[in-house]
Amino acid sequence: MTDPIDDPEFEVFERYMIGTPESETGRYLDLLHGNFLDLPDWRQADFLQALGRDARQVTDAELECMLAPGEFAGWRERLTAAWLIGLDRRIRFRGVLTDLLLESDLVYAGQGYSFALTRFGQSEDADVLAAYLERYLSQRDCHYDQDWVLGGLLHLDEVLGMDRAADFLVPGGLWSGSSFSHQDPADCHLRITELLRFAERAMGVGA
Repeated sequence: MTDPIDDPEFEVFERYMIGTPESETGRYLDLLHGNFLDLPDWRQADFLQALGRDARQVTDAELECMLAPGEFAGWRERLTAAWLIGLDRRIRFRGVLTDLLLESDLVYAGQGYSFALTRFGQSEDADVLAAYLERYLSQRDCHYDQDWVLGGLLHLDEVLGMDRAADFLVPGGLWSGSSFSHQDPADCHLRITELLRFAERAMGVGA
């Protein structure tokens, strides 16, 4: 049996999921919940520089490896891969991310899928986010990433001149009956907008 440390897949996961050796927690934990927003300025700058560099350099094959279920791949790898895909706007992964988001079989990974689809920024991405909310908001035992998806849909509504999120936010609608009803949709929107602003920063440095 192959030692995980000597497995090429494991090396891919370590390189992109852990990130730079200077990382105190591992890249995936800084991406989780957008935690990198709370880093000190100097650490945040280093984090974004390395993230942007890897988003440009990672190969499609490596991303496919990180997204696929296997011995090592889980939510940490998928979250990281989705962020790298979104940062570099690799729209060719839209179908894969759509399937993974709608399957919703791993906690936290949906944050990355939502970020990537929102950053793709097209009406078909809004369709996917709306389909997810339609399917999962009514499932109160599903404490996944509906707040990220709603924030992304609100952002796409704003930039594309649509109003897809309105149906979910009417009084007595799916949002008010969901397990995320305590969250202000405006805060969800603000968070994803801030993350997208930092994504632009990441892709503008460390080429």
